[in-house]
This record gives sequence, structure tokens and C-alpha cells, in this order.
Amino acid sequence: MITANYTEDRKIDLKSLTPSQLQQYCHELGLQRFRADQLAQWMYQKRTNDFGEMTNLSKELRERLEQNTCIHTIEQVFRAESRDGTIKYLYKLHDGHRVEAVLIPDFDEVGNPKRMTVCISSQVGCVFGCSFCATGKMGFFRNLTCGEIADQAIHINHEAEEAYGRGITNIVYMGMGEPLHNYQAVVGAGHIITSKFGLGMSPRRLTISTVGLAKQIRQYGDEQQPFSLALSLHAATDEKRDQIMPINSSMNLEDLREALQHYHEQTGNGVTFEYLLFDHFNDNEDDARELAKISRWLPSKVNIIMYNDVEGVELQRAKEDRLNKFMKMLTDQGVLVTVRRSRGDDIDAGCGQLAIRDNEEKGKSLA
Repeated sequence: MITANYTEDRKIDLKSLTPSQLQQYCHELGLQRFRADQLAQWMYQKRTNDFGEMTNLSKELRERLEQNTCIHTIEQVFRAESRDGTIKYLYKLHDGHRVEAVLIPDFDEVGNPKRMTVCISSQVGCVFGCSFCATGKMGFFRNLTCGEIADQAIHINHEAEEAYGRGITNIVYMGMGEPLHNYQAVVGAGHIITSKFGLGMSPRRLTISTVGLAKQIRQYGDEQQPFSLALSLHAATDEKRDQIMPINSSMNLEDLREALQHYHEQTGNGVTFEYLLFDHFNDNEDDARELAKISRWLPSKVNIIMYNDVEGVELQRAKEDRLNKFMKMLTDQGVLVTVRRSRGDDIDAGCGQLAIRDNEEKGKSLA
């Protein structure tokens, strides 16, 4: 029997089902397999939650679905645009919770959009309480369904097409929440987004980021999921990682090394190490040397992220001269390294800044 998210009146939210669960549900109703494809097309490609509009389904089936199921959608309630073109969206969920997502356009020298990246959320808040992250200070409220995750990308893709004449090119699960803490919905949303009923994107253009949940990284490898994987490292020793990321006390760097190497053995894929650079904390010569060692665990690249300052956090963005020295130390040791510059910090849309500021309630947290 299918397990799903039910409403108060015991209706199944069809958008809470992963693609395989939707097929299973249709099978339990005695329907042919293609009915799941039809429902997915209406929900995600045609973006309707009205069964009456699903004209290629029989009237009897539509009435049956209306009686036993529903289709929850997200609602845009706020939009803010940065000086650099970054756009932050605030979405209201069916139960009143809210999440944020960000569109980051990148333009060529004549102003034409060449890369359109969307940063989407996977949870309302986050339980892991990283000291530098505004979302972590909220605590955790609930997981998003795969539909709520996929809807963010699909909605923003529509916005991008209208504003820039082209859809999104890349998706990163680096918004609110820890993606692998909501494993099934995150992976399910990835398959929806990359399907012909979603955006039809290459799975490698979708990156799932994690603070380092070793068990789920192993599962990700065992299942040979097709999406890119990034690890939010941010410190290259257990001593420093313990200071800023509570998760490290239960899953340290040795646990991560074993999990990542297992992932590589199963898939043949490498990983991106995300590294927020903090001034005089993780940006010295010893840090660069330890980070270079970690980068050799498996085929990888290092993405240095320029931190966006968060209210109440003592850690500050590294100075430009220290960034340049750090980059040189890494490249001298053969590390493939890139820099991600700050975007959208004037509207609190940058890395570590996503939070619902007027919500005084605090959820569960490891911190």
C-alpha cells in the first residue's frame, strides 16, 4: 500500500508522491501505467491542480481522484530583485509554512543571459544548526514534499523564460534545509525536474549538496543516482569543523572520506567540495594544505564561496588578499579550484542568508 502525505480529510496529496510512488498508486487504483504519466504532465508541465481540466481522463476517474486526492501547489507571496540581477522568491506552502528560492542569472559581455542557476529549498528550516547559517538559526519545522521542491524550479523556470527569453540551465539544492536529510523527496523531485514532464534537464546539471550525511551518501552511490553531488566542507580539520558544524561531532571527516570513496567506487563520479572562506579562521596555509589532502580522496574540484555576512554571526568574509593567497596555495598543490562570488547579498539571497526573519518560533536544532 502506498504511503503518502495525507490532508486533514485523509486525501492523498498527489504531489507528495515520487514518480515511482505515483505509478504504484495508479496501479493500486487499477489504472494503466500511462495514467501516471498523464497526471504528471497535468501537474508539472501544465501546472494545474484542477482535476476538471484533465480532459484526457474519464469523468469517472476525475471524480474518483477528486474524492480521494488533492494537488497542493506553492504560492509566490514575495519577490525581491538585487542590484546584480539576482531574484529571491518567497513561497507559501499549503499549511502556511514558507520557504525561499533564488534565481541567479549570469550574463555575457553584451548582457545576454548565458547561465541561469536556481537555488532551491528542500526543508522548512534546518536541524543541523551550522553556526554561520541563517537557516540553521531557524531550526527545523518539516520536510518539503517532492512536489513542493520541484515546483520551485518549475515556477522560476517559467519566470526566467518570460524575463530573459530562456529557461534555467542549472539547479542547486543549496537553499533552506539539508537535502539528504529529506532523501526520498529530494531525489524524487530531481527525477521529476529532469523528466519530460518537468524541465527535461540533464541530471548532471542538478547538484545536490550535503553537510555530510555519510549513510545517505552511501545510499546515493548504491542507487547510482544521476545527479551531481557536492559536499559542504567549510573546514579541513575535525577541530575547526566541530566549531562551526555540529554534525561533525557524529560524522567526522574520516566517516565522510569512507562514504565519499564508496560513492565514487559505485558511480565513478567525483564530487565538488564547497568551502566558505572565513577571515582568519579557515584561510591560512595549514588550512590550504589540509584541504588539498581532502581533495585527493576522490576526483574532485574545490569551490571557494565568498561568505555573505549573517546578523549575529562573528565569522566574517575573508579579505580579497587572503582569498588570492589561499587560491594560489591550492593551485600550487594541484587542486582544481574555482571561486563563487557573492550574489544577492543586498536582499539576503546569498549563501547562508536564507531565512524567514519575521517568524519568531524556533524549530528543532542540533545546535
